[in-house]
Amino acid sequence: MSGQNSQSGELKRGLKNRHIQLIALGGAIGTGLFLGSAGVLKSAGPSMILGYAICGFIAFMIMRQLGEMIVEEPVAGSFSHFAHKYWGGFAGFLSGWNCWILYILVGMSELTAVGKYIHYWAPDIPTWVTAAAFFVLINAINLANVKVFGEAEFWFAIIKVVAIVGMIALGSYLLVSGHGGPQASVSNLWSHGGFFPNGVSGLVMAMAIIMFSFGGLEMLGFTAAEADKPKTVIPKAINQVIYRILIFYIGALVILLSLTPWDSLLETINASGDSYSGSPFVQVFSMLGSNTAAHILNFVVLTAALSVYNSGTYCNSRMLLGMAEQGDAPKGLAKIDKRGVPVRSILASAAVTLVAVLLNYLIPQHALELLMSLVVATLVINWAMISFSHFKFRQHMNKTQQTPLFKALWYPYGNYVCLAFVAFILGVMLLIPGIQISVYAIPVWVVFMWVCYVIKNKRGAQQALHAASASK
Repeated sequence: MSGQNSQSGELKRGLKNRHIQLIALGGAIGTGLFLGSAGVLKSAGPSMILGYAICGFIAFMIMRQLGEMIVEEPVAGSFSHFAHKYWGGFAGFLSGWNCWILYILVGMSELTAVGKYIHYWAPDIPTWVTAAAFFVLINAINLANVKVFGEAEFWFAIIKVVAIVGMIALGSYLLVSGHGGPQASVSNLWSHGGFFPNGVSGLVMAMAIIMFSFGGLEMLGFTAAEADKPKTVIPKAINQVIYRILIFYIGALVILLSLTPWDSLLETINASGDSYSGSPFVQVFSMLGSNTAAHILNFVVLTAALSVYNSGTYCNSRMLLGMAEQGDAPKGLAKIDKRGVPVRSILASAAVTLVAVLLNYLIPQHALELLMSLVVATLVINWAMISFSHFKFRQHMNKTQQTPLFKALWYPYGNYVCLAFVAFILGVMLLIPGIQISVYAIPVWVVFMWVCYVIKNKRGAQQALHAASASK
């Protein structure tokens, strides 16, 4: 690795094709689908299916834009690297730290969700206790070598894949055979107030929460520096994202909302006074009297949350490593041990993620909604910066008469569509009282980052001047 001294180790290309494929899937299926869909259901009803399809396609376009850059330059901390190189110093600085805080917030959200899933079996255990226990477990996995992380994520994701396919198969059987009861029918998608029971505005208002579900697909960018044969593996993983969205989001939601009327499901979820008290997927099978299926699904959504947190922990450490190498983070974080593990970066990220345990102790009822809104705010910045960095990257490629090996969709119009979409999401968030604060926090965050960037540059200039004086 560039920037490493002779006493440091190097990142190992220990992630095989199956690891990369499943890491991409791990980022796509987690709390946003299994738990966040409860809040979306309340606002949009069955039209949530269309919402997930729209957001999923935008996410796929962003992934193709990121993928085009990664295939040309497979480096650690890819977001920050591309923004820094093709846009400017502050863009790289902001992109890197924004992405880092994004995955810190994602990790906090997943830890919070884990506590809610455990409540299904043990309602007396406080969410903060569960969050603390799994915080230790996942960080221990990441402190081992990258192959251990890859294997853990592979099996976490395998559980999700098998279970969701099984749920779709079981749900389809219940619908076709009639064993789902008289209320199980595809007509549930439109017979209880219509496909848009709260109007198109209901779907529009839910789009921000839906977007949260796809905040993780871009994790694939962090695997580039440790992927075996990244120029062939990365494009394959990205192209399969669209099929996964169709199967695991659209297919699963169609079955879920066909098995029972959406309003009855919502009433059951809201009975505890917390819109995010449990997964709609688990509740449906519980309502159908299939307790075994409900218990299995609860285990699956638990592993799904752990999977995303596991991936997020990996991504954060690699982002800090990449930023330290290019001078945007403390140089000490660039150290890699002989096993190829950036221990300091992992521990620094873990120290901040511990705030999740505190939030679950202080505000257990509201922690998840607060964290999800903050995730979306940072995700908006992240997606916008990826899309604009790609725009600048392609301009550079065209000027130097180079042809990308893996092209994004519809450049430059695809970039305009993605940027317009994230602006639309910000507008939607401004209309929702509970999450407006996260939009107002964006300019404060950007200004704070600018101040940090200016201080960093001044210190760098002073150190360079001092070094020059000392050498005379």
